[in-house]
Amino acid sequence: MGRLRWAEEGGGRWKLDMEAPVTMEGTARAVPGDPLPLSLSRGRRITRPKQLDFMHRFMSSPLVPSFAGDPANGGQGLLVHHAHTLHLTENWSTTILEQLDVQKISLLFKEFASNHVKEISWPKTIFKHLLDIFSWGLGTEFLFTQNSSFLVEMYNVKKGNRRKAIFQQKLPHHNLTLETAWPGLFVDNNGTYWDVPLSLAIDLASISSSSGLSYHLCLQHNSGKPKHFGGDQTTQVPPSLLPGLCVRAAASIKENWSIWRKKGGKLRMVQPYDAFLSDPHVTASGVIGAVASASYGDCSARLPIEDGLERYKAFRLYTRKNNLAVFTDLFASVSCTAQHGNFQRLFLDLTRLNARLDFPSGSAFLTGVAHLSQDLYNSRQLNLEAIHAVCPELTVSLQQQIAGPFSFRVDSRILFDPKDTYHIAHLDESIFAIDWALKVLGSAKATAWCSPKRREAMVELRFFES
Repeated sequence: MGRLRWAEEGGGRWKLDMEAPVTMEGTARAVPGDPLPLSLSRGRRITRPKQLDFMHRFMSSPLVPSFAGDPANGGQGLLVHHAHTLHLTENWSTTILEQLDVQKISLLFKEFASNHVKEISWPKTIFKHLLDIFSWGLGTEFLFTQNSSFLVEMYNVKKGNRRKAIFQQKLPHHNLTLETAWPGLFVDNNGTYWDVPLSLAIDLASISSSSGLSYHLCLQHNSGKPKHFGGDQTTQVPPSLLPGLCVRAAASIKENWSIWRKKGGKLRMVQPYDAFLSDPHVTASGVIGAVASASYGDCSARLPIEDGLERYKAFRLYTRKNNLAVFTDLFASVSCTAQHGNFQRLFLDLTRLNARLDFPSGSAFLTGVAHLSQDLYNSRQLNLEAIHAVCPELTVSLQQQIAGPFSFRVDSRILFDPKDTYHIAHLDESIFAIDWALKVLGSAKATAWCSPKRREAMVELRFFES
């Protein structure tokens, strides 16, 4: 299933969620209007409790680690997770989640080591600190039919601070999702997390093939004052998270081109580690689309447009009256993928390179082109801000098999800034990962990734990625 996960007014790809180790639920939604931070997610995702249960049962991993920021800077540090799943009936299951804070355990033992009072009661002290060391979660899922399900999750049960309910319905050629979260976790393009006291969302996404028309509709309602996750209230709140109602729609057309593909050369009677990575090839694809949104309430406000790149978005429609705002814009992307190897042999049988150019704002690009054309026609010096407006975002991904089902992958985002004469192109962010292909499932893998910039790391399952 290919769902339209990108596009939003004035900024980047719109994904339904991304991996987030800062909470037990493991996911966060994108701040409307912001492209997500660099992410390794491309394929379908299953819920975090199901991922943990799978890794416990079939990968001999009773404890699954994650890292959520440096404790010295307010992060949680190293965490380990475990899940107990009980199948009450054929269509009803319940999961108990446990999260252990390794940093707090380390501090507790240091306290014991520095305390020389012999009368100290270790069992009583440990029991006293259990609430700080452990976090508990509870989730239950009921399958009404093969095409509909209802999921309720609660995290940090004793503290009672995170709850979520999700209803999913598969319709003819569409997926319908109704989600409510209190609080709802969002992430902006800088990797900053935000809690919205109450978030309600209705998503309708088309199910399409790898090419052709796709569209996505979303109704989002936020209530309450957003807070910076972690307690830092000095950062300015993204206006789109303020209370109000927002309706967003996106539509795109995608076209794929197969430049070269080699079918022969495979080992006989040897199953590839990943069915989607079994043929050497060179392919390209292009996407063009449009987005529109209407906001009512405080969320209709936008940050003041400053002189610079923003003024080149003149083609973008923006009107605001009586607490009502309407946006519309274009977007496009072009990507190319080259693969060598069949991913069958034990060593170095897969080398894969992908490069993608993103044009998140068609209005900025077209206006920049118009200004540059005028400068060239009138023999004037080219405006650096106009050049910046037409520069795309470049994302490069390199994957290399190490041994057997294990491969190394690095994704990097490169930004262009002609105004910086010394560093016209600079590396914005990189994510490093080790993939473990699960051959018995055809196309699935366990991924351990880390982001040095955001100081985050996580182990997850991924399905049907190519």
